[in-house]
Amino acid sequence: MSPLALFMITLGIALGTLMVISANHWLTAWLGLELNMVSILPVIAKQKHIRSTESATKYFMTQATASALMLFSSTLNAWQTGSWDITQLNKASSTLMIPALAMKMGAAPFHFWLPEVLQGSTLATALTITTWQKIAPITLLYTTSNHAQSNITSTIGLLSIMIGGWGGINQTQMRKMMAYSSIAHLGWTITTISISPNIALLNIIIYMTMSALFFMLLMDTSSKTLNAMSTLWSHSPVSATIMTFLLLSMAGLPPLAGFTPKLLILNSLTTHNLSALATTMALLSLLSLLFYLRTTHLLTSTAPPTTIQSTAFWRLQPFYYNQIISVLTPTALFNITILPALP
Repeated sequence: MSPLALFMITLGIALGTLMVISANHWLTAWLGLELNMVSILPVIAKQKHIRSTESATKYFMTQATASALMLFSSTLNAWQTGSWDITQLNKASSTLMIPALAMKMGAAPFHFWLPEVLQGSTLATALTITTWQKIAPITLLYTTSNHAQSNITSTIGLLSIMIGGWGGINQTQMRKMMAYSSIAHLGWTITTISISPNIALLNIIIYMTMSALFFMLLMDTSSKTLNAMSTLWSHSPVSATIMTFLLLSMAGLPPLAGFTPKLLILNSLTTHNLSALATTMALLSLLSLLFYLRTTHLLTSTAPPTTIQSTAFWRLQPFYYNQIISVLTPTALFNITILPALP
């Protein structure tokens, strides 16, 4: 890809997200989402492979459907209220808007496109889809959280936690496993968005930080499957150690950073007399814990003095993220746990 084309694509992706973040008009937000979608399509399809074309097509069809539903919802809201303001959303429009934003992000039951798109993309593109591309719809969901119906958000959230955990158990591809991990963490965010939007925002920010660092380590070590992860310790013990802590943090084990938002979410739900919902979420998260611990076991099973039972992979390192990784590692793992509880 030429430098000019790469610059224009990057500019489109960045401007699309910034338009949505700064918008207070539904048409402006819709335009920003469309610009964001059109800009990333060439990035997904840049590989000369049929899987890349398939991924780009699935991404376009899903995002276009979600954008059409979002545009219909905002038009219906403007027709009934006479306002295009994002913060002025009535009940009927909110019922349509939440599924549209869930489809944009890849939350269940509109999650089918996310694992397939990530599997057909490069690790760098998968990193962009699971982090930057979720900022715009999450911003809209946060802005309209006062009008979000708790029964809809709770249903989508529970389905996402269950499907994210259940789907990740059978995966051997790291990109698909991270896709289901993203779905599960979106479930925690969406469930809490109508009750404690600040805690929900903290949860997704922490997960995006951990996910970005994990994908950078995958790119740096050329690891795409669980089989490749099993020989990582002999290649780079430091990367294997950081990945181990990242997986445990994503699982929500204390005292790592991923434990903090989950504790705050469960505390907030219990405070609002939703103990049954909090208990169900905690039990469903054990499904995700299973494949996190399995991957952790594979990473540490070849640590000395254990000998490697499988053939080591030849790993090329065309990119180096050492500076970024060194900055993100303490942020993604440890220092978030000292944050005070959010209201």
